[in-house]
Order: sequence, then C-alpha cells, then structure tokens
Amino acid sequence: MNKPTEQTTPPSRCGYIAIVGRPNVGKSTLLNHLLHQKISITSRKPQTTRHRIMGINSDEHHQCLFVDTPGLNAKYSKALNKVMNDTVLNVIKDVDVVLFVVERFIWNEADQYVLEALTYANVPVLLVINKIDLVQDKTELLPHIAKLREKREFTEIVPVSALGGHNLDTIDKLVKALLPEAPFLFPEDQVTDRSSRFLAAELIREKATRQLGDELPYEVTVEIEKFETAKSVLHIHGLILVDNKGQKRIVIGKDGDRLKQIGSSAREDMEKAFDSKVMLNLWVKVKSGWADDERALLSLGYVDR
Repeated sequence: MNKPTEQTTPPSRCGYIAIVGRPNVGKSTLLNHLLHQKISITSRKPQTTRHRIMGINSDEHHQCLFVDTPGLNAKYSKALNKVMNDTVLNVIKDVDVVLFVVERFIWNEADQYVLEALTYANVPVLLVINKIDLVQDKTELLPHIAKLREKREFTEIVPVSALGGHNLDTIDKLVKALLPEAPFLFPEDQVTDRSSRFLAAELIREKATRQLGDELPYEVTVEIEKFETAKSVLHIHGLILVDNKGQKRIVIGKDGDRLKQIGSSAREDMEKAFDSKVMLNLWVKVKSGWADDERALLSLGYVDR
C-alpha cells in the first residue's frame, strides 16, 4: 500500500530590493506600480524623491521590501544633496537585490556614476530599461541591450514601462526568485515603513512641485505641525518652508490662489490615502539656508538614523 505523499509548504522568502538610478528615470513611478498603490511622490522635476522610502509587497510566500531612493548625483553643492547621495550609498550596502533603472537609449555620465557605485554591491543587479513606451522602433532595443551587457554582468536586463505597467510582472517574478529564505519582517497588510505624518508632508510637497513646475525653488520642504483626528475628521496643519521672501510669494501666489490649489489637490489625495475626511491648513514660512544646514536637515528628517 502506497503511503500518501506529504504536502510540503514552500519556505517564506523576504528581502530588501533597492531601486537606484540617476535623477528622473522613473524610480518612484516604478515603485508605485509594483505595489499597485501610491507610496512615493512623483513629478517631472529631478530629485523629487529626497528620502529613503520603503514599499512592502506581500503575498502568501513572499515579502518584497522595495526601497525607493533619491537620484544619485555626482555633482552637488548643498548639504541636502550630499545627504541624499549618502542615503543611496548606504541602502546599496544592505540589500539583497538591486534594480538599476535607466531610461530608453540614454546612457550618460550620471548613469555611469551609478554603475560605479554598484561596483561593490555583491548581490544580484537587474538592469531595468524604463520608458520603452516612448521607443518607436522596438528592434533598436536589441543592439542597445547588447551594449549594456558589456558594462557589467547583470543578472537580467528587462525593458519596461513603469507608467504603462508593461513587463512589470517579469520584474516581480525575477525579484521573488532572488529573495533569500527568511521570515516576514512586517505584517502582511503593511504597505510602507513610513508614518502617515510623513506621507502627508510628501503629498503636500508633490502638489507644490507639480503646481509650480520650473517656478518652484529647489529649497522647498514641508513640515507637519499637527496631525490628529477629532470627530472622525483628520486635522492636518502643514508648514511649507522656503529659503527667502521671494520664494514665499511664489508659493502663495496672487491672493493666495496657488497655496489654495496646492492644499485642495493635496487634501484630495490625503482623503484617499487615509480613508478619512481631511481638514488641511497650510502656511508658508521662510527658513533661510535650511538645505545647506546639517542640523536643519536632521530636524526635518532628511538624515536616516
């Protein structure tokens, strides 16, 4: 008599996946689409992402801890840029997989700088060629991929469109196969390691960035002064910090119109994110030199401790 075969449960796999690349190649968009929800803010302005932001994607046997990072930049002049670079380099040292994101047929000095930073990454590196939806003749991709293979030994090279969702399932499968066997580190329903207070500040900064475009001074950040629920309504007070009075006038706009538009757009996204009615109040304050002040950067949460 044959013994019934025992059903073995696959071991759980869990690990950190760094998403790295030069500024403005679509790293945050890639993270959001891999998670099927918005965690990291996006805009067309380079280095919109300034913090290390982790998005958590769990299924029955896998927990992927995606770490979105600021764009790595070889040329910088302020303490803020140095802090962002240090954040990226520290993340690279302590992950299980790296997604190195580049853009279509572009390979420039900034991409080379990221590649050199990965020299000592003793983990699998997947090269992700983003924005292929903008490539008219897809046959041109094959010779380009062949050139990229000469730059280092990548585990895989995957063309994708993060915005369009093309080929992201391939990224998902490859990453899960590379994760180490390990127990989950977070509850299965948790989607980020960042607080709601942090996400509120980022949503305000995103709307300011999109609303003002090239007019927006780089030296803009957001601090949440109040975040509390009263009578089923979430009350949030946000302080937009700028470097000088001229920048303050730009953010406020004529008769406060721009600040109202920023607040209205941010509040809509907050109500979706927090599943609650939100009362949002915004102010603009001058804090000169904050982007080049290490103590200010520490107090504003830019330095990972």
